[in-house]
Amino acid sequence: GATKPPSGRLTIVLDPWVTAQLLGIVAGTLGAEEVVKGRSLFADRVGEQVASPLLTVVEDPTNARSWGATPVDAEGLATRRVPLVDAGVLQGFVHSTWTARRMGTASTGSAVRGGFKSTPGAGCRAVAPTPGTATAAELIAGVDDGVLVQEVSGLHSGVNPVSGDLSTGAEGLRIRGGQVAEPLREFTIASTLQRLLLDVRAVGADLTWLPMSAAGLTLVIGDVAVSGE
Repeated sequence: GATKPPSGRLTIVLDPWVTAQLLGIVAGTLGAEEVVKGRSLFADRVGEQVASPLLTVVEDPTNARSWGATPVDAEGLATRRVPLVDAGVLQGFVHSTWTARRMGTASTGSAVRGGFKSTPGAGCRAVAPTPGTATAAELIAGVDDGVLVQEVSGLHSGVNPVSGDLSTGAEGLRIRGGQVAEPLREFTIASTLQRLLLDVRAVGADLTWLPMSAAGLTLVIGDVAVSGE
């Protein structure tokens, strides 16, 4: 059976499914509406290093491989590729016409609707990280002592979009000496979005398009607080 997970600061390896969920949450804080309303930890940080230089992330609804692909946004404007993070540096936010007017800029064709009765907000629908060159197996082989995270529970409710504080339950496999070992039942990952992004140590080549607003890949993050139940 599964063993109790270790407690302490470990290297974690996120599989593409988990990475996509994490990037979806990061993307949620890059909607200009959240910024205007003072609900984003990335407000006033454009041009700053907010992530590891290994991390580049774009929002691109024109990419047909994305599940969120669409030629026009919820206001009928043409969608386009919007750089979010380039080599770790925050490039900007996604805008609707309303947020663009409020912030003195132009819409990025990123208006989204929650439902047909709601007014369009600004949001991401097709986020993708730029892949690296290493396979998942190669990345795991480089981890001496860590955890492969295959499932997270309560990630959305476990993140504070203003402070970035994050606490989530997770399941996965122990990594010992570059090999996956025993399965781990519920353990907790506690960090902040800011730290997780800055502590990215490697980005996999395995870009995977998933039925959600972000694509995923294998991501290695160093020095993360993991606690067993």
